[in-house]
Amino acid sequence: MQLADVLGEDGLLAKGLDGFAFRRQQLEMAQAVADHLADGGRLVAEAGTGTGKTFAYLVPVLLSRQKVIISTGTRNLQDQLFLRDLPRLRDAMASPARVALLKGRANYLCRHRLDNALLDARGHSRERLRWLLMVRDWSGETRSGDISELADIPEDASIWPAVTSTTDNCLGQECPAWGQCHLVEARRRAQEADVVVVNHHLLCADFALRDDGFGELLPGADAYIIDEAHQLPEVASSFFGTTVSTRQLLELGRDTQTEYHREAGDMPALLERVDALAKAARELRLAFGQAQRRGAWLEIERDDKVGAALDACRGRLQQLHDQLQALEGRGKGLDACLARCAGLIGQLQGLIEPDEGSEDIRWFETHAQSLRLNSTPLDVADVFRLHMERHPATWVFTSATLAVGDSFAHFQQQLGLFDADCRIWGSPFDYARQALWFVPQGMPQPNDPGYTEAVVGLAEPLLAASRGRAFLLFTSHRALRVAADLLAERTEHRLLVQGSAPKAELLDRFVAEGDAVLLGTASFWEGVDVRGEALSLVIIDKLPFASPGDPVLQARLDAIRRRGGNPFMQYQVPQAAIALKQGAGRLIRDVTDRGVLVMCDPRMLKKGYGQTFLDAMPGFARTRDLEQALAFFA
Repeated sequence: MQLADVLGEDGLLAKGLDGFAFRRQQLEMAQAVADHLADGGRLVAEAGTGTGKTFAYLVPVLLSRQKVIISTGTRNLQDQLFLRDLPRLRDAMASPARVALLKGRANYLCRHRLDNALLDARGHSRERLRWLLMVRDWSGETRSGDISELADIPEDASIWPAVTSTTDNCLGQECPAWGQCHLVEARRRAQEADVVVVNHHLLCADFALRDDGFGELLPGADAYIIDEAHQLPEVASSFFGTTVSTRQLLELGRDTQTEYHREAGDMPALLERVDALAKAARELRLAFGQAQRRGAWLEIERDDKVGAALDACRGRLQQLHDQLQALEGRGKGLDACLARCAGLIGQLQGLIEPDEGSEDIRWFETHAQSLRLNSTPLDVADVFRLHMERHPATWVFTSATLAVGDSFAHFQQQLGLFDADCRIWGSPFDYARQALWFVPQGMPQPNDPGYTEAVVGLAEPLLAASRGRAFLLFTSHRALRVAADLLAERTEHRLLVQGSAPKAELLDRFVAEGDAVLLGTASFWEGVDVRGEALSLVIIDKLPFASPGDPVLQARLDAIRRRGGNPFMQYQVPQAAIALKQGAGRLIRDVTDRGVLVMCDPRMLKKGYGQTFLDAMPGFARTRDLEQALAFFA
C-alpha cells in the first residue's frame, strides 16, 4: 500500500473517514516521514495549523511495520492519539499494528502504597479519607490502574501521592504486590507493541533514569516521532538536572515510619530520627522566608540562616541513614528507604557543594508549604545528542511552531540537531480571507502603569462586535487579574478566568456558553483547540517575552553574553516569536473558521526586532484601523 492510497484525493481516508479532506501538504510531509523511516536520519518538520500533521506521521508509521515510539506534549494529547486517532486509522487501513499507551508511573495505582495508606489512615483529613475509600473501591474493578479513570477525584488531589509510586519509593521486584503491578503490566504491553504512545516527560525520564527497577523501555525502537517538539527542550532541561524538595524529605519520613511499623517495631530511636528530619525540613522552608518565589542560588549562598538550615537537613538525613543502616536486611520496605536516604544525601551534597567547574544552574523555588532546590544543565544539546547516539534510530521532530521565519537555527541549537533535514509545510487555510490581524494605534508602552486598563478599553468595543466568543491572553497573572476585575464591570458576557476552575472545565464551559470571554495566561497559549464560531476573537496583551528574573533564563543569557553573543536577539526574541505563533494559532483551527487577532503591544511595529515577529506570524490580512476590525464581524 502506498501513501497516496491512504492520504490521496481518492484514498482510503477520503472515502471512509468522516471529515477527512485531502491536503497536498499532508501527503508531502507523510512522504518525507516515510523516507526517513526507510533510510534513517533526523527530520525537523514544521507543519502549519490544518496540515493534518498527526495523520502525516501516523500513516507512514503504520505502513512501516517498525517499532515506533511517539512522544507528545501532554497526557491529553496522548489520550487523543491512543483513543481517537490511532483506532480510526487502524480501522480505515485494516492495519495489524499493535498499539500501547504508556504514561509516567504517577499515573498508575500502586497497590503496595494503597495498602500502606489504608494501614495508617489516622493522619488523613475527612476529604482525603473519602478519596482513599473511593480509590480502594475502584482498585478492585480497574484493569489498567490508570488513575484518570477516577474522574470524581481532582487531578491535584492530595491522595494521589499516597497511592502512586515514584522512582524514590518504588520497591521494584522486591515489592510484595509486584505480580499485580499496573505499571509493570503497562510496560509489558509497551514492550510487545509496535507503536507506543508516551509523552515528553516519560521520554526524558527514561533517558535520565536507568536504575528504577524496570529496565529500559526505549532502546528497542526503530524510530521516535516527537510531536509538539517545541516543548521538548524545556522538559529535557528539567529531567537532566537534580531536584531535592522538602516534600521528598517528608515523604521519606512518612514511608520510613510506615515500613518501620510493618517490618520492625523494636527500635523507637528510628521514629525520633524521622521526627527530627521532618522538623529540619519544615525549618528549611521557613529559612527561605514567607514569599513564594524563584531565585538563583547566589541569593541564598551567603545567608547564614539558610546555610545553617541546609546543614541541619543534611545532618538529620545522615542520622536517619545511620539508623536505617542498623536495620538493614530486616525488611524490603526499610531497605528501600535506606537507599532513598542515601540518594537524597548525595543529591543534597551535590547541590550545596557542586563539582568544581560545573556549569549547571543552581536555583530554588518556594511554594506556600514546600521548597525545591534545583540544579539544571546550562545547555541540554550535548546531553540530548548523546542519548540520540545511544539510540541509533530515525528521529522525527514536528510541531506547528519550530521555525522563526524560515530558520530552524534556534530549535536545532537547543537540542543539538545541526545535521537534521529541516522542512516547512505551510497551512492550507486561506488566512487572508479567514482572519484579520489588528495592531491598534495609540497604545501606551507595555511598562506604562495604565497599560492593562488600555488593553481592556480596546477590548470593550471588540467584544461587543464579536458578541463575546473571545480569548484574552496575557503574559502575566497580575495583568490577568487586573483585566478580569475591570471587565467584570464593563461587559455583560460571561467571564471565565484561569484559576477559577480546571482548564478542561473552563474550555467546556466556553464552548457550551457560545458567547463567553475566557481570560488566560501561558497554559492557554497552546494545546487549545476550539473550532467554529465559539472562538472568533483573540486578544494578546504583550509580546510573550519570558521573565528576565527567571534564574535559569538569566544564567543562559549570561552564558551567551560571555561567549560574545547577543542573548536578546539569539534567545529571547526567537523564544517569544515561537510563543506568539502558538498564541495566534488559537484563532483559526478549521477551513470554515473566521476571526480577528489583536496584538496590543506597540513594540511589534516600532522596534527593530519587530520584523522577527512579523515574519513568524500566519498570513492574516492586516489592519491598524479599529473600524475595519469591528466591520470584520459584520
